[in-house]
Amino acid sequence: MLAFILRRVVQSVLVMLVVAFIAFGLFNFTGDPVQFMVGQDTTMEERARLRTELGLDQPFYVQFARYVGNAAQGEFGLSLRQARKVSVLLKERLPATVELATAAALLALVVGIPLGVYTALRRNSVVSHVLLAASLIGVSLPTFMIGILLILVFAVQLGWLPSFGRGDTVAFGWWTTGLLTKSGLKALILPTITLSLIQMTLIMRLVRSEMLEVLRTDYIKFARARGLTDRAIHFGHALKNTLVPVITIVGLQLGAIIAFAIVTETVFQWPGMGLLFIQAVYFADIPVMAAYLCLIALVFVIINLVVDLLYYAVDPRLRIERSAAGGH
Repeated sequence: MLAFILRRVVQSVLVMLVVAFIAFGLFNFTGDPVQFMVGQDTTMEERARLRTELGLDQPFYVQFARYVGNAAQGEFGLSLRQARKVSVLLKERLPATVELATAAALLALVVGIPLGVYTALRRNSVVSHVLLAASLIGVSLPTFMIGILLILVFAVQLGWLPSFGRGDTVAFGWWTTGLLTKSGLKALILPTITLSLIQMTLIMRLVRSEMLEVLRTDYIKFARARGLTDRAIHFGHALKNTLVPVITIVGLQLGAIIAFAIVTETVFQWPGMGLLFIQAVYFADIPVMAAYLCLIALVFVIINLVVDLLYYAVDPRLRIERSAAGGH
């Protein structure tokens, strides 16, 4: 088990280095950031001095090595647009993104898994056909379209919920949350539904297909022959084995929720890291863009490691195979 974790950690470090190299390399050639920081009347000498102060006149490998060394210590340099530490900017925006992503992930799981089980067990019912048709609509509509439609109905026409912002927040040190205020909870509803809808439909269809496959296996037929109740078969045997392959996909989807919250945060002007990244792209703020992409890669790496450990814990076949390999 320890060797497995160490191998995964080494692989994760290599992945992070490759992602950092690609991100820094791509965004290092998107344009001269000095052009966005100075006015038209700035002289060439002043531009050169600013470029030297930022270290932009050094070779690429020197800039990259310095960036990796600082990033390992949690320092991503200064924002070229706001002249503030990137780590401070990310720390300010991190609570909003984590709050939105967590709420969306919980909603997708709490609704998606039961609906997937229902459509598998009642696959010929009218409700199941309606749910499957609705899931196709949810998958086919782009995220920004879903957000705009929700704003139009619930914010503009009905006036029940706010259309932008995070509402009032409560601070606990550097962490802020809107879950303890009424306006914060109301502001969270529409972005959460928008961000979770696609993931919810994917989880529902995945659980349905996996459970239908499990229900056709021999050990389920043997359980029926033994006289076990449908409840025991469906939830004691079928569902347990259905969730084993689902864990991997769900883990990746949780990472995707954080990574692709950019569109949702832009539509609802949610003050998270995604909106910060969009603003950084517009102003060619290289340190912010590279830091955001490295942070998202780190999230995926951690989630993959956790998913592998969970897979190892819930699937006895992996433990048996590893023990057999160790015995030889």
